[in-house]
Amino acid sequence: MPLLRIQLDSDPATARRVLLLHRCGRIHHESREAAREQAWRQGRTPAGDPFFVGVTNGRRHVRLLYDVPVHPDTVP
Repeated sequence: MPLLRIQLDSDPATARRVLLLHRCGRIHHESREAAREQAWRQGRTPAGDPFFVGVTNGRRHVRLLYDVPVHPDTVP
């Protein structure tokens, strides 16, 4: 199943909270749904739940990274 890497803009405090939740084995539902919506906006059909990959390095402009499995028939 192909994966689509999604980068979501975030602030440092939210990025820390999402990373902490991930390390505790929990999910930040708002950002996961935002990653799914971003895949739809890019014309891809999600085939499963997005999974958190990490955060980018940055002090002001931090991004949350998600991989979203997508259906292969919608990948160019």
